Amino acid sequence: MRQGSRAGRAAYAVAPVLAVALAHIGPAATWLPELRRRRFPALAGLGSPRHVALTFDDGPDPASTPQFLEVLDRLGVRATFFVLGENAARHPVLARDLVRRGHEIAVHGWSHDRPWWPSPVRDARELLRAVRVVGEVTGTVPHWYRPPYGILTSGRWAAARGAGLRPVLWTAWGKDWRHDATPASVRATVAADLGGGGTVLLHDTDHASAPGSWRATLGALPDIVRDCREAGLSVGPLGEHRAGGAAGSAGTEGPAVTEGPAVTEGPAVTEGSVGAAGRAPFRSPAPG
Repeated sequence: MRQGSRAGRAAYAVAPVLAVALAHIGPAATWLPELRRRRFPALAGLGSPRHVALTFDDGPDPASTPQFLEVLDRLGVRATFFVLGENAARHPVLARDLVRRGHEIAVHGWSHDRPWWPSPVRDARELLRAVRVVGEVTGTVPHWYRPPYGILTSGRWAAARGAGLRPVLWTAWGKDWRHDATPASVRATVAADLGGGGTVLLHDTDHASAPGSWRATLGALPDIVRDCREAGLSVGPLGEHRAGGAAGSAGTEGPAVTEGPAVTEGPAVTEGSVGAAGRAPFRSPAPG
């Protein structure tokens, strides 16, 4: 009887801790691609069906970012760069160059940390610090926020709202952070999940990736853009994508996009056809 009583008291004491932990990490379930595509399309970055949003994380980095800027200039493409506050502070001239060349600046947090423990005060403080530094360095007001690793905890949700930022993740990525990434693998991995209205996640640096992995991304970039254009899709920043509503509305899922039919992710559509959801056709000749 006494042993059962002790177990009951222990469970009672642990329950509040578990509740706090679940409240903290629960929203991070949106990291699951199928969940966010179906239930949170704005968070997934689904936008106008004839457009693809091109985004880069973790920079700016003087060893790699200028090379991406040169390739993007040659391609005639503008993108959204989710910069880390600490990197913008270290490399302010490069951060300003992103804006000078017509790219959109967004915030990836202050540093690339993992948010396993609840720390809402720190989350809010560091995100506001990043927004302030990015604004001071570039002279622009960022509208978008992508948390490191795509892990959107309740503290990061609240921090984004407080900073006036709209969280957005991605619908397709290149797995370009891996040590074994190649231009062909990055291109094929992007193509596997990309459709009209999608948002592509790539990295313009190896700041939080395998050393030198950015070279695979750089090599794949022209083919990724060409694949989109051959499918009749324009490529540009999130600000032109209308993901979940107008840029600058903060922190919650916005209204459904009004340009064109509703967009949902589904099976790949073949070239020369349009999916039932109205997506522009997309098929890459990249090896699988």
